Amino acid sequence: MTKKPIVFSLVQEQSIFMTAIMSLLTFLAVLAFGIALAIGTGVLRWNSQWDLIATVQVMDSKNSEAVQKIINENKEKIAIVNEITTDQMRDLLSPWMSSGGSALENYLPKMYELQFNSTEDLESVKKEVSEYARFLTHAQALKSSTSAGWKMILISSFVLLLTLGAIGVCISYIAKNTSLLHKRELEILNQIGATDSYVARQMQVIIAKICIMAGAAGFIVAAPVLLLILGAAHSARVGLMAMLSISGWGWIMLLLLPIAIIVFAIWITKRTTINILKNN
Repeated sequence: MTKKPIVFSLVQEQSIFMTAIMSLLTFLAVLAFGIALAIGTGVLRWNSQWDLIATVQVMDSKNSEAVQKIINENKEKIAIVNEITTDQMRDLLSPWMSSGGSALENYLPKMYELQFNSTEDLESVKKEVSEYARFLTHAQALKSSTSAGWKMILISSFVLLLTLGAIGVCISYIAKNTSLLHKRELEILNQIGATDSYVARQMQVIIAKICIMAGAAGFIVAAPVLLLILGAAHSARVGLMAMLSISGWGWIMLLLLPIAIIVFAIWITKRTTINILKNN
């Protein structure tokens, strides 16, 4: 069985350029998407870790008994009760108190750290305690860290969109340039009755082969880089960074991204080629 020949193809320089640029763009797309997934997972883990933990600050000593009574009456809703002693607060504030700020000790609040069984339990106790003391969940206190995480996700998503846009522009340019280089062949094909879809299919086959090779190369390079980033974040053991991770489903989504880019490239190629043929 004879192999059906392709009517025309990219010249060597175009093939090398196309493969290199698509490999780079696929690498950037996978890297940006992977970072967005890792930070998203970290933010979710960060919030779930602190949502059920709160600090109660009794600013007026007259309310201490009322707050203590509320805590005792709701022990079934509270998993852990940790009363922060004056000595512990003195240690935390030692840099200020040791430099002439010992008067601060007279204004130290009575504090409790509470871990609740559920969100409903937290809200229930919060309503009672808020009349006598300041009630602050750790998630609220660390809201700035969470906000920074979401901003990084938006930045990564924006880079991903820019990369996909660059892929579209690159493929459109290659399809247009190739059509102009093979204008004579296109005219002959039109004269013998070849349809626009048939001609576009020739370009799609060429682009698909290049994108498959480039997609594999881009993913193979991006995956170890992502693992290095996650390893560095975990070794830092600092707040949100230590929570960064990509789940099994996340890696599957990353693997599907190059495939989606290949499909996108094939669609762009067909659309661009047919538009060129109609204009000619």
